[in-house]
Amino acid sequence: MNLRIGILGAARIAPAALVKPASSLSTVSVTAVAARSLERAQAFASRHRIPAAYGSYEELLADPDIDAVYNPLPNGLHGRWTRAALEAGKHVLCEKPFTANAAEAREIASLAETSGRVVMEAFHYRYHPLALRAEEIVASGELGSLVRVETALCFPLPKFSDIRYDYRLAGGATMDAGCYAVHMARVFGGETPSVVSASAKLRSPGIDRAMTAELRFPSGHTGRVTCSMWSSSLLRISAKVVGSKGSLSVLNPVMPQAYHRFSVRVGGHRRTEKFPRRASYDYQLDAFAAAVLEGAPVKTSAADAVETMTVIDEIYRAAGLPLREPS
Repeated sequence: MNLRIGILGAARIAPAALVKPASSLSTVSVTAVAARSLERAQAFASRHRIPAAYGSYEELLADPDIDAVYNPLPNGLHGRWTRAALEAGKHVLCEKPFTANAAEAREIASLAETSGRVVMEAFHYRYHPLALRAEEIVASGELGSLVRVETALCFPLPKFSDIRYDYRLAGGATMDAGCYAVHMARVFGGETPSVVSASAKLRSPGIDRAMTAELRFPSGHTGRVTCSMWSSSLLRISAKVVGSKGSLSVLNPVMPQAYHRFSVRVGGHRRTEKFPRRASYDYQLDAFAAAVLEGAPVKTSAADAVETMTVIDEIYRAAGLPLREPS
């Protein structure tokens, strides 16, 4: 059995997120790429040894020899083209954030449920052994009752003409960096929280360059998510879980293959754990292929994405900013 995947858009992330991982899997092949211009698609296809190139997304979706699509388009286009892919009978691996807002996420999740196709949000970190181990430790009760969960993803993006600052494309720090922080808070906190308050730093009207939000989980523990694309926190990728008996601290849970620190402190004793340097994108593609070819469950389903987008919408409302809209 072979899973044939087409790429919607000649995106910069596609080689690391899909092309390279697929090269090491005998069950997956990247067979086509589409871009808004045929020349760009052909150049990308030639560079990455992809057999077919199309000058429109519609042409790729009409190809009967493609089983699934990878959707790394700008945020505001995720929903539209995931919907189109499902209507064309394709499975979908969609980059995060899943959609522009929670209402669109619910619509796509409903379509995914009735389609019989696999729809998976590309939170690649979620499939790495580090994230699975953190989840296991929290669920085991080793840390005791949860008290506080803090997650952060901050990176510098001083190119303000970048599409990630474009409201028309559902841009903003909370969408691009914050979706990771929100998702990690949900995973490591064990529940979907509500938003107590949020404070934004703006790049332009309606567009956040940084955001901090206070959370409360149904079981009573609290949390905080911090994100930025331009702030005094130039680079910060972390998660910390504090319980009544101990704490878990993780440096770089998002891409642990580059570097990570994972430590647990319980009863006055501290231990560290190490994890494989295999790329999180490789584990993600393993999971996607297993879901399509074998019917295996996925951890970042469309239903899971609805939960994350609901929290993101609440953060924007609490910060007094407009929700993102589909492009």
